[in-house]
Amino acid sequence: MLEIIILSIVQGITEFLPISSSAHLIIISKYFNFSNQNLNLDVSLHLGSLIAITFYFKKYLLDFTNNKLLLLKIILSSLPVLIFGYILIKLDLINNFRNYKIIGWSTIFFGILLYFSDSMKVKKKFDNNFKYRTVLYIGLFQILSLIPGVSRSGIIITGSRFLNFNRVDSAKISFLTSVPTLAAVGLFNIFSLIKKNSFDMSILNLTAIFFAFIVSYLTIKYFLNYIKKFNLTIFVIYRILTGLIILFFSYL
Repeated sequence: MLEIIILSIVQGITEFLPISSSAHLIIISKYFNFSNQNLNLDVSLHLGSLIAITFYFKKYLLDFTNNKLLLLKIILSSLPVLIFGYILIKLDLINNFRNYKIIGWSTIFFGILLYFSDSMKVKKKFDNNFKYRTVLYIGLFQILSLIPGVSRSGIIITGSRFLNFNRVDSAKISFLTSVPTLAAVGLFNIFSLIKKNSFDMSILNLTAIFFAFIVSYLTIKYFLNYIKKFNLTIFVIYRILTGLIILFFSYL
């Protein structure tokens, strides 16, 4: 049970911060040799985060009448990463990226990129400038998040800052575009489990959903409050230090 709670907390915090959830889950699971890190648990963790983001942004996501165009753009922005992700899985190439050296280097490189993007001038507002060209750019940026260490949230915030959106709007774009991705990952994993005749909802899975939901919701709330007052430098420093530690042990 302790493993489930730890992984749920890690998922909830890192999914929406620009520090890469997949990298943290891979490293923590391998380092502590967690036995519960499997496809069934992944479904629960992502489901908890999906419920949190849907609940927090219900004004945008559940108001279908007034936000049809926004919902369409959100879906379109996620299509490139879903297509490329599916191709990598089918070609059995996805696991080639899941090693410490790639995680370490990508954590550092995209952390530095985040730093430079955060110095861009603000010229655009989300409500007026989330246009189809922006959707295309965001979709292309998301493809990079298939590499562990890049961070889906991080690369979207980076891309949005380069596109001259402010920090809060960049985070909002990141959060909203996470919905189709989290939903697709969850559905794909569920179908995979059904094919294996191993899908079941145990107490451990429900625990994972609950804690991932609570921590994800709090992370979204306090991260948005934080970036209203401060820049993203603390996350850049964290990424660089984390990447250096990973590379140190990788090259030993």
